[in-house]
Amino acid sequence: MYYTPYTHQNPYYANVPAHTYGSAAGYWAYPNDLAFNSYRSFYGDSREILKDYGSNPFVININEAAKQNSTYRTALWTGNHLQVTLMSLNAGEDIGLEIHPDVDQFLRIEQGQGIVQMGKSKDNLSFQWRIFDDSAIMIPAGMWHNVTNTGNVPLKLYSIYAPPNHPFGTVHKTKADAMAMEEGLANGNGKTATFGKTPDEWVRHTEFLVKEGLEDVKRGINMTHILQEFILMGVLVGKGYSPEKAYETVEEWERTGKSKLLQESKNM
Repeated sequence: MYYTPYTHQNPYYANVPAHTYGSAAGYWAYPNDLAFNSYRSFYGDSREILKDYGSNPFVININEAAKQNSTYRTALWTGNHLQVTLMSLNAGEDIGLEIHPDVDQFLRIEQGQGIVQMGKSKDNLSFQWRIFDDSAIMIPAGMWHNVTNTGNVPLKLYSIYAPPNHPFGTVHKTKADAMAMEEGLANGNGKTATFGKTPDEWVRHTEFLVKEGLEDVKRGINMTHILQEFILMGVLVGKGYSPEKAYETVEEWERTGKSKLLQESKNM
């Protein structure tokens, strides 16, 4: 049973019924704009802004979002341990044969039909399966795979990577854009781009880490430890972490003892 959100005595909140499955129904207070946007989205009266909302709490009608998306790939939510992207393949188009050595992947088809192929060798895709609306596909890490649209309408799907496979905020309008960014070819303004940023943009993006590294040098921390930490931070940035989040994560590994090797190198 659904209730239209209505204004509570506090003008910024609305009451929305919360079903507790077995106990008396209660009410949760939500900001009016959140309740209203969810209501509008459910009934298709508005279009979601498709962008990367990670790593904040987030709820969306994934079926609507996937069908609304018209880009080859748009990152919808990038967290520390998984990433959700939306994809749209034109008639006859494929994702392209690829492999993720350390990433498990889940795909769900929301519109259209196609074929998924998988195999341990790119020359022997022994697993082939026809896919349709509502098909769910699990791709183990280290498995070559491809998805091809065999229908006459765009194949709409969403993908979950664990851990994240693309930088935060990734948007590839076309397959050609994706290939250009991932292979370091020219972007729209003619400058060399790698994973969506030019070399100078990457330098500016990582300035925070450079400053923190120089501070560690001033504090007299040994160079082996500094190099270990900041190389790890660079790896995390490449996985989609912000420089600040990468710094906090590696520092936590050392502080909490999750990494014994970092603790040992600091005390060398």
